[in-house]
Amino acid sequence: IANLKGLAIGYAVGRSIRAIVTATVESEKAQAQLAAVIKSTGGAAKVTEKQIGDLASALSRKTGIDDEAIQTGSNLLLTFKNVRNEAGAGNDMFNKATAAALDLSKAGFGSVDGAAKMLGKALNDPVKGISALGRAGVTFTEQQKKQIKTMTESGDVLGAQKIIMSEVESQVGGAAAATATAGDKARVVFDNLKESAGTY
Repeated sequence: IANLKGLAIGYAVGRSIRAIVTATVESEKAQAQLAAVIKSTGGAAKVTEKQIGDLASALSRKTGIDDEAIQTGSNLLLTFKNVRNEAGAGNDMFNKATAAALDLSKAGFGSVDGAAKMLGKALNDPVKGISALGRAGVTFTEQQKKQIKTMTESGDVLGAQKIIMSEVESQVGGAAAATATAGDKARVVFDNLKESAGTY
């Protein structure tokens, strides 16, 4: 009996160590990819690795979505150089897009990565991009389409992006937080603890 208990304890410890190592490796991969994308795009999004990490952690706690999944979506958004944070209230388009990708995903618009890519395309080239959003189910009025086209052609890409984000938020805003259960939130906290344990 003592041997069986020892084996059971050893098995449990082994599983815990493997889980910690796996979580740590995933975290390190996401961080390495993030650093590479920021470097390759010349920091076009005007956000730092720390800011993206903090954003992913905050959204993870709020939505119960794994912070690595959020960061992977952020990494995709970083590749669209027109999606960036600008100075001024309401001009943090990168942050808004990261959160909106989670809402789109939870509202049935595919994975976080897929939603981030779709939203990134729409914000990067508003005139062409809203067609893809429309096909996916995010609808725009004819007036909105005309406004987006006029703004983009006159060089006011940020203004066009705000119209797109406003419509996306009006249709799916808050979906990720609303569908998060206490169990989801507890799980991401536990997963983050495993990652932290692996870095010490």
